[in-house]
This record gives sequence, structure tokens and C-alpha cells, in this order.
Amino acid sequence: MARDTTDNRPIETVDELISFLAEGCKPKEAWRIGTEHEKFPFYVNGNRPVPYEGDRGIRALLEGMQRILGWNPILDGGHIIGLVEPTGQGAISLEPGGQFELSGAPLKTLHQTCREGNAHLAQLREIAEPLGIRFLGLGASPKWRLSETPRMPKSRYDIMTAYMPKVGRHGLDMMYRTCTIQVNLDFSSEADMRRKMQIGQRLQPLATALFANSPFTEGTVNGFQSWRAEIWRDTDNQRAGLLPFVFAEDFGFADYVEWALDVPMYFVIRDGRYYDCTHVTFRQFMHGALRDEVPNGMPTMGDWANHLSTLFPDVRLKRFIEMRGADGGPWRRICALPAFWVGLLYDDEAIQAVEDFTRDWTFEEVQRLRDTVPVEGLSASFRNHDLRETARKVLAIARTGLANRACRNREGYDETGFLAPLEEIVARGTTSAQEMVAAYNTRWGGSIEPVFLEHAY
Repeated sequence: MARDTTDNRPIETVDELISFLAEGCKPKEAWRIGTEHEKFPFYVNGNRPVPYEGDRGIRALLEGMQRILGWNPILDGGHIIGLVEPTGQGAISLEPGGQFELSGAPLKTLHQTCREGNAHLAQLREIAEPLGIRFLGLGASPKWRLSETPRMPKSRYDIMTAYMPKVGRHGLDMMYRTCTIQVNLDFSSEADMRRKMQIGQRLQPLATALFANSPFTEGTVNGFQSWRAEIWRDTDNQRAGLLPFVFAEDFGFADYVEWALDVPMYFVIRDGRYYDCTHVTFRQFMHGALRDEVPNGMPTMGDWANHLSTLFPDVRLKRFIEMRGADGGPWRRICALPAFWVGLLYDDEAIQAVEDFTRDWTFEEVQRLRDTVPVEGLSASFRNHDLRETARKVLAIARTGLANRACRNREGYDETGFLAPLEEIVARGTTSAQEMVAAYNTRWGGSIEPVFLEHAY
């Protein structure tokens, strides 16, 4: 999740909120790729979860990373809860259950993204291995009950933990027991944002199927290929899922703002203190609802930026676009997720081709697919074909887009190789989740423990 920010500029009108998003527009030559990936820390001895406190806990991990990186600490109530690169180019943060997240720097090529991921995992191993800690690349916690899962000392998570059970069945599972890989992409104009948001919404169920990697819960098979995706179906439906208004031909920044204004808030920050604001919407906040409840009780741009970071649609709009549908996974898929979306959306030929291919997909069709994919994965039916056939066509377009970008590394290879993990999934016809379940039923002997060996970083 995003770092909470402070920006004390007062908000006077809704138009300022629209302009805030529009300020994200960048010329194509300035487009960058920001990749985020989360993983579960665990003790090698007993495959146990890692608490925050202690000589071998999450805090010790963060302090060790601070020593070798020289990044600035992020503090909350005197606790170190993350690190930020001094110029803002990347950060390390904690999810509620101790999931360790790298929010990567905005980079120009996938080769740079891959090197960034390699460096991060190598640095993390240097600190974690002496502590007896490794990291698991799955979309959901495969073994620990919610009651066994540690809780990180972050104020926003205290507020969310109290609020989530009021608005859905799986909010606490989402917070404490899931991991994702995510990519953040730029846009050049409102029209370009519209294309990318619409394509992203239509294809997010396909991305979920390709990255399905969470078939276990509390030590046994849970019946889902992506339990993480199922969790999001009943977490907080006011702020999550697909957004029907994005499918409109004239969708724009103002439509997203109008939706966001009527979603309940989580908090505001004043002088480092978090105030629970789950009882009001941002629109009510603008009309003075918190004037007597919090200091300086009228909204600022920092409040708006923080509110946008607490909205969880499958494709999220800020000053960039976030693709949020993928499970966490092994190292190769950390690079494959941005390759998929960059190939489709950062090349003129590819984006036109995928827009033409998906243009007539309706919200209702995509929603049905979104509801089916957590169980059926690539076997889900879409327009009388299984999703695997759609995946073949879309991956071919993504490959064309990456080839057209012609971004080569020192050895002369372009970016198309980063699609290989996804092309392998489609070629064999089984997702990572299905492969793990098959292993569980055969060579793992009905035990969950081998997942901590075979799927660890």
C-alpha cells in the first residue's frame, strides 16, 4: 500500500481534485514503469510467520536493510515501518501481516526492472538469512490462520482492521493474508488514460488467471486457483472490484473523482496522528463534516492523495494507472507482470490491436468472467471459448508491443523474453496454482510444507 503523504494545500473546489489527476499526464518519452511486489517472510525453522518485534523480527529486517541501503526510515508512532530512497525513487513498506513490499523506482525499461528486482532480493537475503528468514512468493498465505498472523504497528492498519469486518467477509484476509505483484503505468492525456483504464479493466480477469497462485489456505487445498482474487470479491465492494462507469465511451478524470468523493474515507493525518474518518465520505469532508472532529478539519491535497490510495478497484487511477489483478509469485513473474501490460499499452500498434480486440466487451461480460476466474482460471469460458484462447491472442499482441519498443540490454536481447513465463503457462494449459495442487496430491504427499522450499525466494 502507498505511503501516506502530507500536503497542506487547502482544497476549495472539485475541479482541483480533477486537476490533481490530470497533472499526471506525461509525454510518451517520459513514460516509466513502476513495479511493486510483496512476499511473505517466514522462519525456515518450522515455516512460522515472522513477528514485528524481536532480534529476528520484521523491525530487525528493516533496520538491516536501512544499514546496507542508506535509505531514510519511515516512522509511525516511533516504529520503523518502511524505508524510502532519499530522492523518492523507490520504497520498502510493510503490509498489515508483515508482507514485505518493494515499491520500485519509475524505470524506463523492463531490463532495469529486472535488475532492480534482482538487487532487492539479493540485499534482502543478505540481511534475512542470518536471521533464519526466507520469503514466500505466493498470492495468499498457505498455512497460517488469521489468528497466527502477526500485525504490524501502522496506524492506518489499526483503523482498517476495525472497519473491514463491517463492509465485507474477507477484508481481514485481504489485509493480512494476501500478496500481489503490481505495475504502475503512465498516460499522456485524458484520452490515453481512458484507453488504458478501459483495456486494463477488460483484461484484468485474464491477468488474474495467468498469475493465479493461491490454491492453499490453512494447510490444505482451498478450491480456488486464486483465493486472493476470490477474497477481493467480498472485501469492501464500495471501493473494490470492476468499475462500470469506466466502460463508458466518454469516461474521464471527472467520473473517477465523482466516484471517489462518495467512497467512505479511512483516515486523515494531523501532526502525525491518524484520525478515524470511516463514518464520512470525502464529499462530506469537503462540506465540513469533520470541522469539529479533527484539527484543521477541512480537506487538503494530502488528504485527497491519501484517500485515493485507500480505493481498491482492480485498476486504480492516481497520477498514474495501477494494474492490481495479479497474485504474488516467483521471481520470473515479478518481471512478467509489467512485461504483459507494457507490451499491450506502451506501443501504438499494440494498444490499437488490443483495443480493437476488446472494444465490444461489456461490463456484464467482464464481471461474469471476473467472478468465474478465481475457481476456473484459464479454463473459464468467455464468448464460447476458454480463456486460454484469449490469452494466446493477447500475449501475441503484447509480444509485438515489446518487440516494437526495441529496448535491448547489453547482450542485445529485447524485452520479449520477459513474457516467457506466461507463454509457458498458456502452452501447457495449467496455471501455477494447478501445478501446486497436483504436487500436493502426489509428490508432496498431502503436505503443505514443501511449498516453503519450492516457492521461496
